[in-house]
Parts: sequence; C-alpha cells; structure tokens
Amino acid sequence: MERRGLSPHAALLLIDIQQGFDDHAYWGPRNNPDAEHRAARLLAAWREAGRPVVYAQHLSVNPASPLYPSKPGVAINRLITPLATEPVFQKSVNSAFIGTDLESWLREHQVDQLIIAGLTTNQCVETTTRMAGNLGFDAILLEDACACNDLTGPDGTVWPAATIHAMSIANVHAEFGTVMTTQDVISMLETKSTIN
Repeated sequence: MERRGLSPHAALLLIDIQQGFDDHAYWGPRNNPDAEHRAARLLAAWREAGRPVVYAQHLSVNPASPLYPSKPGVAINRLITPLATEPVFQKSVNSAFIGTDLESWLREHQVDQLIIAGLTTNQCVETTTRMAGNLGFDAILLEDACACNDLTGPDGTVWPAATIHAMSIANVHAEFGTVMTTQDVISMLETKSTIN
C-alpha cells in the first residue's frame, strides 16, 4: 500500500508484549531481540505527543503456556506498562478484535488509523493487522517492533523466525496495511506530519 502520514486520529496498538515471551525455553528461538525496546521508545514519543495508546493482552487457554492467566508471564512487559488511562483489551484468540470491545472503543474515540507493534508477528500481530484493514482502519505495521519464533511445518521443516517474520510482513504489506519502522513514525511525530 502507498505510504501515508499520520492521521490526527491515529492510535498506537501494542499487541501481547507480555513478560511470558521472555521464556525462550518454551517458545524457542526468535528474531528481532530489540522489538520490545523499540516499541517502548515509540510509546514514550507517542505519549509525549498526547496521542491515544491501547493494549491487547493475551490470556492463553493452555495451562502450560507462560501466558496462562494464573502465571506471572501473563503480565504486560514492564518496558511498556500501561497508564491507568490506557485501555487493555484481553483476548484468548489471535485477533484483538474478536471477543473484545476494541473496535467499539476505536470507533467511539474516532480512531481511523492504527500504528501496530507487538508479539508475535505471524500470529496475533498479523491476524489483528489483517482484520484492522478489513474493518476499514488504516493499519501501519512496524516491522522492527515485532518478533516471532521458529516454526515447524507439517512436514517437519523448521522455518527460522527471521523467515516467518519476513513473510508475515510481506503478507500485510501486499494488501492489508502499510509497513514502516518505529523511526519512520517517530520522525512523523516530530514533524507533526499528518494525512493530507
């Protein structure tokens, strides 16, 4: 999709950046180890600009998962701890729009553009970004503020996280949204760039 500027009604959506994803023994190798730090850097700039922030938090239905509600890993990563005024939408499926009031909240607050970062690229991030585009939001996916893990295919092939990440980014950019970096968005904030 064509690269666009920031809408005056844009919101930052941080998806499943939770402490449990630090459990590499459970999830396996991943790419982009700085994703959470980049998200935190953008969050600071976004808050300074006085723009809205929303969170998605995954509550796994699998008792073995570090994201299971009774486990400490379900907590949102300390790097991006929500403020009391920033809503957190809890989910148990891939899309942050399913079973939550996210869409209603966005419509109520006249949000027309979503800046999206989080974990994991090929699961909840890609699914939510695709759905955001389908619902008519201008979705901007931050490729350097997302990450994923190695994935084993049905034939036993182990696909490296970097490959999975790259394909998810390509899938989104082809039709469902625009791909940018955190610095792209920070630069637009600094110049107060908006959609024409």
